[in-house]
Amino acid sequence: MSNSPIVMISSYPPRLCGIATFCEEAREFIAGRHPERTVLVISHTDGSGDGVLPIIDLSRPDWWHPVVEQVRALDPYVIHIEHEYGLYEYRDAAGTGDGNAGFLELLRALDPWPIVVEPHTIHGRLRDQEAEFIRAMAERADVLIFKCHYQKWRLDWNFSSWGWPVPRNVMVVPHGARPDRRWTVEEVAGLKKELGLAAIPHLGEHLVGLVGWVQRNKRWDILTSMWEDVEREIHANTGEHWDLLAAGEMRDPADREEYIRYRGQVQVLEHKGLAHFYEFIPRGEIYYKVVACCDFVVVPTVDETQSGTVARVIALNKPFITTAPMEGLTAQALESGGGLLFTTKGMLREKVVRLACDEGLRLRLGENVKRYLEKVASWEIVARQYDEAYELARSSNRTGDKPVLPAEF
Repeated sequence: MSNSPIVMISSYPPRLCGIATFCEEAREFIAGRHPERTVLVISHTDGSGDGVLPIIDLSRPDWWHPVVEQVRALDPYVIHIEHEYGLYEYRDAAGTGDGNAGFLELLRALDPWPIVVEPHTIHGRLRDQEAEFIRAMAERADVLIFKCHYQKWRLDWNFSSWGWPVPRNVMVVPHGARPDRRWTVEEVAGLKKELGLAAIPHLGEHLVGLVGWVQRNKRWDILTSMWEDVEREIHANTGEHWDLLAAGEMRDPADREEYIRYRGQVQVLEHKGLAHFYEFIPRGEIYYKVVACCDFVVVPTVDETQSGTVARVIALNKPFITTAPMEGLTAQALESGGGLLFTTKGMLREKVVRLACDEGLRLRLGENVKRYLEKVASWEIVARQYDEAYELARSSNRTGDKPVLPAEF
């Protein structure tokens, strides 16, 4: 039918999951481009909301069967799948995983419909199991969407080292960022009042942010461990008082020990009048408001192929500092021209002090991020690229010929 739905398969809120939050935003902008179609989401059993079908039950090895039956009933225009390994991993009573075998069975069973898969983790150097999985996924999907150009050109190197043909049905579409969440300096003062930050006596005008999910790999302790000395140096150079705003919440109970440790370090600084911990769920409007209150944001992760926090930093035209080399974070720092990179604690210290002491640099980096948002990463641009992927997938499904897209190099 001409108005058949677009069906997304993904985790979905209220699940505390970065992919769920991503899907929620992507769906909003996809729907905005397609008022003639319903955009539905087949989610895990903890998803909910209008147009959300929560039927993915990973307690059963054949979890994908009900998904196929639901798709058959919907007969979609296209299927758009958000993939992360943990989202579709069935584990038996002994805790042994199936290596995403069920997900590959899902793709095989969905063959009658156009399939676009958007994997959120494609490492630059693939383990054998990852390479085998990507090879099978590329064969069964019509189009794959990678987030970064380096992921596509590294795939050439990875696959050629095994003697495999390199998949040519790979598009590069960046992580989307909202174009409609930018506040003026005057409005940010209002946001600080709204969030209660203005009522904290020791918090000054300038805030360095550590924002997002509190996880072991985020390594907030790298900055908190040196913040007292960093703030002292900033004050000596500028006469200004800067505070560290650590804001977020724990997502995975397995990270509780790190969460308690990170929060404890911030509380020690808070007692000295140098920091504040702001507890919130990193999702929705408040996520943007917290980032908006920061002069710049530090993302000191040690294992990340992309970052929802950086997407919000870009949406708000904020400078940022992040670890390098670190997959998509390094790529977006370079491509946007808005991020400074560090590889040692000494470099992090130097970059934080430099950015805090140089308002002109903050403004230049912010302008670079603004241009990157408007020309590359805006969800409005990304949604148009999704349309291109959908058309390629529909042609592939109709003719049986996979799209042949240009290599990066």
